[in-house]
Amino acid sequence: MTQTANNLAQDSWAIADLLRGDFKQSQYGRIILPFCLLRRLECVLASTKPAVLAKAANLQSSPLPDEAKEKFLLQATQGLAFFNTSKMDLSTLGESDIKANLESYLLSFSKDAREIFEYFKFAEFISELNTANLLYKVVQKVRTMDLRPEVISNHDMGLVFEELIRRFAESSNETAGEHFTPSDIVRLTTSLVLMEDDEALIRAGVIRTIYDPTAGTGGFLSAAEEYVRELNPQAKMVAFGQELNPESYAICKGDMLIKGQEVANIKLGNTLSNDHLALQKFDYMLSNPPFGVDWKKIEGAIKDEHSLKGFAGRFGAGLPRVSDGSLLFLMHLLSKMRDAADGGSRIGIILNG
Repeated sequence: MTQTANNLAQDSWAIADLLRGDFKQSQYGRIILPFCLLRRLECVLASTKPAVLAKAANLQSSPLPDEAKEKFLLQATQGLAFFNTSKMDLSTLGESDIKANLESYLLSFSKDAREIFEYFKFAEFISELNTANLLYKVVQKVRTMDLRPEVISNHDMGLVFEELIRRFAESSNETAGEHFTPSDIVRLTTSLVLMEDDEALIRAGVIRTIYDPTAGTGGFLSAAEEYVRELNPQAKMVAFGQELNPESYAICKGDMLIKGQEVANIKLGNTLSNDHLALQKFDYMLSNPPFGVDWKKIEGAIKDEHSLKGFAGRFGAGLPRVSDGSLLFLMHLLSKMRDAADGGSRIGIILNG
C-alpha cells in the first residue's frame, strides 16, 4: 500500500474515535465504509457537477420519462456512469437539518449509486448517528478527506477500501482473508493469467471479459483492467463478478461504477448455490475462494445440481468433502471456460495447498 493510501485508511478509521461508546466495534466498518465511498463519489463528480445541475434544471419541466432524463444527465458527466442532482454536498448539509439533508443528498444520486448505500443499510446508521448527536461530527470529519482522483488514483482508492475492510473484519473478529486478497497476490495472479496473451491484448479495439466468482471488493477485476490498460489504452476489459458479503459487494459495485464498468454485471449472492451468471463464459477468470469454509448450508442445492444435471451442470465430475468449498469454486470456474475453438479461457485461482 502506498503512503498516501495508507494515510487515508488511517484517517478514515480515525472516525472510530467518534463512534466509541455509542456503537459496537463490529459496527464501525458499516458506518465508515459507506461514508468514505460517499466522499469518493462526491470528489469524482465534483468537476462535472455544475454541468449536471444545469442539465437537471433544463429537464425539470420536460415530459420525458425518467429513463430518458437519466441518459441526458449521464452525458453531462462526460463519461462517468453516475451522477448527483443535489445542489448540496457534504460541506453544505448544515447542522440543524443534517439528517433530512443527507437523506435528500443520497436520493439525488442516480439509481446504481443509490443502491450501493441501500446494501450498506446506510439509512439505519444515519438515524442512529443522528439520535446519538454524532451525525454532524462524522460528516464534518469525512468532508475534509481529499479523495479527488488527481490526488488518489482508482488503484490506491481500492487499496484504501481493502485496508478498511481488513480492519473492519478484525474488529468484528472475522477472518480478514474472507473479505480481501493482499495486493501483491492479486498482481502476481493477474500477471500470470494475462501475460500469455500480451500479443493479442495489444491489438486495436480488442475486447475481453474477466470474471471473479468471489469478487470481494473487486481487487482482481480492477487489477485485470489496469494490466490491460497499461498494455493497451484502447483495449477494453469487461468485468463480471458475484459476491456474497453485502458490504464487500457494495464497495465492489461502487469501484466498478467509478471506473465506468457496467455495474449490472456485478451480482450479489452465493455463487455456488445461485449462480447469477449461469449462461456466461469468460476469457479470463480470477478467484481467491475462502479457505476452510464448508458448504454445509448449501449442501442440498449442490447435491441436487450434481445428481440432477450431471455434466450439464457444474459438478458432474463429483463432489469434494463438505469441508472443501474451494474445490467447488474450481469446478464452477472450469464450467465457465470457453471451448478451445472459441478461443479458450485462462483461470487463476488461489488454493491453500
